[in-house]
Amino acid sequence: MFEVLEHTADIGFRLRAPTPEELFARAAEALVSLGFESEGIEERQSCELAATGWDWESLMVNWLSEVLYVLDARRLLLKRFEVTRISPEAVAGRGYGEPWNPERHRAKLIIKGVTYHQLVVEQRPEGWYAQVILDI
Repeated sequence: MFEVLEHTADIGFRLRAPTPEELFARAAEALVSLGFESEGIEERQSCELAATGWDWESLMVNWLSEVLYVLDARRLLLKRFEVTRISPEAVAGRGYGEPWNPERHRAKLIIKGVTYHQLVVEQRPEGWYAQVILDI
């Protein structure tokens, strides 16, 4: 689904999708799966997510930062994402998952934040492409 990028004190991923909606949903799934074993997460509840930006790159950083906030502050592990509305300045959707239970959900990495370092979000002839580096 995505390619992991090794980076000094950071980790990242690259992914491709046919639409920006799917790109942003897959990016959120990649972030969660780098931080947690996502196989055991059940879709017991949903959470509304939204972010704004001034271009595709800032929108991606803000979207993933919102997902990270839900993971850290609300302790809600989201497994699947749906993007219902998107433009270069705004994205909205839902995440589906359940509250974090340390007895059932194994953490893999502590993700501190989403960076602008080597960030790419663009439409290419074959579809949409993103490269994101996360601070760990």
